[in-house]
Amino acid sequence: MSLGGRPPGSRREIKVIDTTLRDAHQSIWATRMRTDHMLSMIDDFNGAGFEQVDLMAPIQFDVSVRYLKEDPWERVRQISRRLPNSKVRALIRSRNLAAFDFLPHDVIDAWVDRLVANGVKVIGAFDGLNDIDNISRALVRAKEHGVETFGAVSFCESPVHTDELFVAKAQELIEKADVDAIMLKDAGGLLTPDRIRTLVPALKSVMGDRVLEVHTHSLTGLAPLVCLEAVELGADAIHLSVAPLSSGNGQPSTQSVVRDLRALGYVVNVDDERVDAISNRIREIAEEEGKPLGEPVEYNGLHYMHQTPGGMLSNFKSQLETAGLSDRYDELLHEVARVRKELAYPIMITPFAQFVGTQAVMNVMAGERYKVVPNEIKKYVLGYYGTLLAEIEPELREKIIANGASDIRLEPSEPAPMLPSLQERYPDEDLDTWLLRAQFAGSQVDEMKKTVAEGGNADEIPQPYFGLIKALYEKSEDGQQHLKFGDLAISLDKSK
Repeated sequence: MSLGGRPPGSRREIKVIDTTLRDAHQSIWATRMRTDHMLSMIDDFNGAGFEQVDLMAPIQFDVSVRYLKEDPWERVRQISRRLPNSKVRALIRSRNLAAFDFLPHDVIDAWVDRLVANGVKVIGAFDGLNDIDNISRALVRAKEHGVETFGAVSFCESPVHTDELFVAKAQELIEKADVDAIMLKDAGGLLTPDRIRTLVPALKSVMGDRVLEVHTHSLTGLAPLVCLEAVELGADAIHLSVAPLSSGNGQPSTQSVVRDLRALGYVVNVDDERVDAISNRIREIAEEEGKPLGEPVEYNGLHYMHQTPGGMLSNFKSQLETAGLSDRYDELLHEVARVRKELAYPIMITPFAQFVGTQAVMNVMAGERYKVVPNEIKKYVLGYYGTLLAEIEPELREKIIANGASDIRLEPSEPAPMLPSLQERYPDEDLDTWLLRAQFAGSQVDEMKKTVAEGGNADEIPQPYFGLIKALYEKSEDGQQHLKFGDLAISLDKSK
């Protein structure tokens, strides 16, 4: 191994891109870190020396609106203002953002505009099929605003996902979007030291002086070693999260990897005391609200077969138990691998992980493969989400098209602009709100706005005991409430 026998000495500086405020709590807390959580440790983030602070992707907007009942744009504004010493970063998911179907260009363009206007200094994009045409327009627009840009080369293991393919995609990002950095994005935690030894040098050979970032997850326990090996081979920046929001489904921990990089002689300019303060605050929040902590996991070779994100595995178990088929869990994982192969190896990240997983569940539960075909699978086969990297077997393609919804057109078309109609329907709202309405159907945005106006979080109580007492007080009909739990007694009287 290249790590062995390397004496410490004066070596280059490695930048840390912090993921604690975005991907870490997405992976371990189901994206349930609130803005007030973030603000409670923002001074330490500002002083920690992180090159960039990763803050928002579409799922953070989604959970903020639908579950936390917070205004996600206000989060962007507040955090950006409070982090003058670090660049706030945002990630765009292809052309579907928080939805499954593609959104029109006017929404994507405005999304980029508003990220910049609200304080984001670094904008990047990824596409689950590595179809660069799906993301180049947004990256070019971001660069026109004068912010830094990065393009993601999304990694997975398959016969078609070769080093040559990833290098070609990096070159395409550079040619079509002139990105400042390439992000090797391993959402499935599939990278190994062996693969890094060929892939990182290959990418660096075509990137010139652009920055190579490495982003991986600790799902197989190999991620810390992958990060160290990537640096040894030329990576310039690595994505880490502050423990205990690290390991397991999340990124490697800042504390551990920084320690090891320094032991190898690299310069890493982060403030250890500030990082420890953030860590302590995370533990406080977890204890106060019963949230889990990240824990290291053992190596799991089965993961390389199905490549399914950790959160989906628990959903699979629940669905099978509901259907009385819990004994078929292993069969389902094998079916996931089979469906993914048949569908030309889409990368198991949103939205394609959901597409493949749903089709596999339907195949197992229906007893006949592809008897039931979700709309998204038919659209995928027809090219609605971009160009596939391999051909789908003709008979299977015909079966999927025949068993899918008949109202799905065989030729995808460009979606019509949305912003003019939203402006007409909601003339008193601003562009930020119209962009939320473009993605979240029904009353979700109205419910979020109502909760914000009332000054609270509907589904997430910041202080559980205080929130319970407040709710009891407001619901009391006679003005009094009396509760007793052992030696603890609480009496509420509105008349006093």
